[in-house]
Amino acid sequence: MPHADVVVVGAGAAGLSLAHRLCAEPHTGSPSVLLVDPPPGRLRPPPRTWCFWEPPGGEYDSVLSASWQRLRVRDATGAATVAEPGRLRYKMLRSDAFEALVNARLDTAPNIRRVEATADIVRDAPDGGGEVIAHDARGKRIVLRATWVFDSRPPGRLPPARTTLLQHFTGWFVRTAQPVFDPAVADLMDFRTPQPQHGLSFGYVLPLGPREALVEYTEFSRAVLPAEEYERALRHYTGEVLAIGSFTVSAVEHGVIPMTDGRFPHRVGRSVFRIGTAGGATRPSTGYTFAAVQRQSRSVAAQLRDGRPLRVPPPYRAWPRAMDAVMLRALDSGRVKGSDFFPALFRSVPAERLLRFLDGSSRMREDLLVGIRTPVLPMLRTVAELPLLKPRRGPAMPSPYLPRTSDQEETDR
Repeated sequence: MPHADVVVVGAGAAGLSLAHRLCAEPHTGSPSVLLVDPPPGRLRPPPRTWCFWEPPGGEYDSVLSASWQRLRVRDATGAATVAEPGRLRYKMLRSDAFEALVNARLDTAPNIRRVEATADIVRDAPDGGGEVIAHDARGKRIVLRATWVFDSRPPGRLPPARTTLLQHFTGWFVRTAQPVFDPAVADLMDFRTPQPQHGLSFGYVLPLGPREALVEYTEFSRAVLPAEEYERALRHYTGEVLAIGSFTVSAVEHGVIPMTDGRFPHRVGRSVFRIGTAGGATRPSTGYTFAAVQRQSRSVAAQLRDGRPLRVPPPYRAWPRAMDAVMLRALDSGRVKGSDFFPALFRSVPAERLLRFLDGSSRMREDLLVGIRTPVLPMLRTVAELPLLKPRRGPAMPSPYLPRTSDQEETDR
């Protein structure tokens, strides 16, 4: 029965980030770590894209796909707002590049051991500490024990909430016959897409060169779409809105991100914690996660190294979470029209301040300055309504990797 100071379950962004922070340094002691990841197969996600913003010179800059100093948002008429967020850069990181960088360090770290197995049960151990009961590729049962266990697996069901939306999208990596993209500008939101009856939709374009880009169709709504609907929307966006001409698709990615005012528990036992999306690292109003994962993993690693009482910090303070709850309810109720709301914010709020707000790293004074630029009366009505709403049982979380087809039914786990 292998035993360590720490077991990390899952080797996605959150699990790998924490293991990376816990790698032993030549001059410091570090806890022993078991990193548990499923064998190759359906439980391992395909390559995906993470975006975040920070100043130049970040620790992952050497493996970025691209970064941009200029960001653009278009309203439904096509009117564009181009913003330059001061010292911040919008950065695009592919998961396979991130994994290669981190794995190279893990492979040489004396305190890290990898275990290829699928976790079945994660819980407190009867005699103290935590335990993970798993099985390997041949079905053999494995029991792992540790002083602390950090579970980064995606949630099977979302928590009870007053408002729950899903940010769901499909993206194409395209290569065009002619140069049609401006590599200096990233399109964060382009609302020249047909808006759904409930929620909002937009296009998202991250240019990698004059002829290459990641082009996505994104919706904020209560349910995911059949697979063919994303393809239809992307065909419309690339052909009729962007008019990029003939192109080839080299890769496809799909995602589903929870947007909820429900509270994800950080601690689920005496010795068991959840990290990443399952631990609340996804910003409810935007879906961005990667930067909060880095903050969370740095804090946890520092506590473990220093021998301090362990606490997984909430990725976002109470005040930003309260503002998120208001924004989500206003969008879900239709009081605020998303295709007007977001372009207006980018027109009226300095870009660096707005990005800090969207990342949850701004100060209360900055948040209030953003708040007065929102539709005040609908927001105040929503503030008054929220205390009267009772949280409802959270839905099962759809697969973030494989869109369903029209003849498939959604099932609860």
